[in-house]
Amino acid sequence: MLFDSAVHKTPLRLIAFDLDGTLTQHKSPLEDHARKTLDALSERYKLLMVGAGRCERIFSQMGGYPIDIIGNYGMEFARYNAETQALDMVFSHVLPCDRETMEARITSLRAQFGFTEYAGDNVEFHASGCVTFPILGTKAQLPDKLAFDPDRSRRRPLLPIVKAANPEYNVFVGGTSSFDMTPAAYDKYQALARYCAEFGYAHDEVLFVGDDFGAGGNDETVYVSDIAFLPITDYRTFPDLMKPFLM
Repeated sequence: MLFDSAVHKTPLRLIAFDLDGTLTQHKSPLEDHARKTLDALSERYKLLMVGAGRCERIFSQMGGYPIDIIGNYGMEFARYNAETQALDMVFSHVLPCDRETMEARITSLRAQFGFTEYAGDNVEFHASGCVTFPILGTKAQLPDKLAFDPDRSRRRPLLPIVKAANPEYNVFVGGTSSFDMTPAAYDKYQALARYCAEFGYAHDEVLFVGDDFGAGGNDETVYVSDIAFLPITDYRTFPDLMKPFLM
């Protein structure tokens, strides 16, 4: 649900964040303005990353920022170790994936949608069992990916078809030019809810900040849940967006 400061009276204890589009440009390093804002917030709240990528990838992109990370939609969880200044992996779940079936499904979808020209591989298989349908291929250049579907208007109408073809997965309009698929037990809301249950946070003590909250977005499951959601549409506005939480 949308955060409303006039209605939300329970003091916040935990603020959770998406990364790409929220704190940074897509797959780009954490900039100084975002780092300073996180530093200030960390003096008042517990901070947590809830990402679509692997914990180590998020940690690296953030330049080793000291924060606990939920990765792969909840399939991974790592805690920051202040002594080693590295992540300690708490768990990393791996589920089987029928690669032959997925290759056939994606090939069929490409033919149906007209996405038959691509660079690199047809499908990106992740060690966890997650799958990415990279419309432009796994070796597409970043400028091409950024230009492909910036408002997601090309992919959202196709989402129900991709979901129907992959019923054992949650399917998201991922990144800039792909569909992300996770085993059905994993999404950002379920991951955050499990974290809250384990570490003693009531849902009304939590705020989630994310940009991908539209239909099929990987933050949508939190946006439509009972956890307060603060939307951001431009990662460069992050410091101004968070100022009320530092007053």
